[in-house]
Amino acid sequence: MNAAPLRLYVDARFTSPYAMSVFVALREKGIDFELIQVDLHSQAHQAKDYADLSLTQRVPTLVHGDFSLSESSAITEYLEDAFPETPIYPRDLQQRARARQVQAWLRSDLMPIREERSTLVVFYGRQYPALSTEGQAAARKLIDAAQALLADGREYLLGEWSIADVDLALMLNRLILNGDPVPAELVNYAQRQWQHPAVQEWVNFQRPAL
Repeated sequence: MNAAPLRLYVDARFTSPYAMSVFVALREKGIDFELIQVDLHSQAHQAKDYADLSLTQRVPTLVHGDFSLSESSAITEYLEDAFPETPIYPRDLQQRARARQVQAWLRSDLMPIREERSTLVVFYGRQYPALSTEGQAAARKLIDAAQALLADGREYLLGEWSIADVDLALMLNRLILNGDPVPAELVNYAQRQWQHPAVQEWVNFQRPAL
């Protein structure tokens, strides 16, 4: 099964933080795959051929042989089990659970940040006005959690790089790259994660004009 070809479906503008997370996971593991762009703005993700592949009709979707899977954290956990040689999660059981906790939280909470600081800030340089009251509360929550996780000045969330570092750095960069106030140690953390070669590859993709 591992030798079966892989295809990763991502958004055509390369702005999905979740597609980026899976892309980085595949690159980190050194897995060959075909990258296929889906034009979300023309509703290509709702077309029957894509819907037949993607249960949730979203990006990213991974196809491995005749098996397909959507939802980014499910995909990265699958890749960790299917290709364990180069880990993207901590080996320690509790640390791995912590990484998955961070991923689940970033995907399910902090909606005001996601709404008021879209990833167009990160990948297109768009600037947005000041955060709403709700946005400011979400930013404080994010910053408080990140500071607690990195309280001892560590370089990575869990002592060594994991895919959760990519996800947290991207969420922080929604604020940082818009010029919102973020503590210097978290800015430095996000900048370090952003230099990861696979992250830089994603950041430097040629994007269509908005």
